[in-house]
Amino acid sequence: MKIVFLGTPQFAVPSLERLLHHEACDVVAVVTQPDKRRGRGNDLIPSPIKSVALNHHLPVWQPHRIKKDPEVLAKLRQAEADAFVVVAYGQILSQEILDMPRLGCVNTHGSLLPKYRGAAPIQWSLFYGETETGITTMLMDAGMDTGAILLKSTVPIALSDNALDLAKVLSSTAADLLVETLLGLEAKALQPVPQDNQQATYAPLIQKANYLIDWSKPAIALHNQIRGFHPNCVTTLRTSR
Repeated sequence: MKIVFLGTPQFAVPSLERLLHHEACDVVAVVTQPDKRRGRGNDLIPSPIKSVALNHHLPVWQPHRIKKDPEVLAKLRQAEADAFVVVAYGQILSQEILDMPRLGCVNTHGSLLPKYRGAAPIQWSLFYGETETGITTMLMDAGMDTGAILLKSTVPIALSDNALDLAKVLSSTAADLLVETLLGLEAKALQPVPQDNQQATYAPLIQKANYLIDWSKPAIALHNQIRGFHPNCVTTLRTSR
């Protein structure tokens, strides 16, 4: 099965590595976000996914806007992939891209959809004190995490888990479920199930205001905020942060 992998952060690394080592999967190219400047030296730093791809001598494409990049769009068509796999890529795909692969575009999302659609499902599930979450694989459509569900895997949340802990567990779960999903699609053994939009909740981008601690809130709410947005929550003592 020929695959183009689209992903960016560390969360996506286990999924890419699992596909690279699976005999049924042939990753032919990787799409990731452009390098970003970080650190005191303001050096250009590649994404974790780019680093893995280069170590495996894979072609890497880094469009600033994938929907508007004719060169990358042409390369995606020429790849003639059976599936595009999207794991925390960070850009919205156009319908033109969604229609390219034979099996469609498969996305892994860090929640039990339709709950916590959006950019930060792990953080908000902790913030709201959920006791379980999971990974959902879906066939992507033009909406934001609204595609038909393929498979789900549930993961319990401990009271002491923070966002980094939970992301590590979910990234491993995502890698397992992704392979199962792709093999199931290829074998025509999966029936996509439309999401119930009436049950949908949202996990929007985190803003700086979400990090500010309000000491008038109950202790459990503060605990959930701090672990959900770990390690970025802040407070002040007199004039000091």
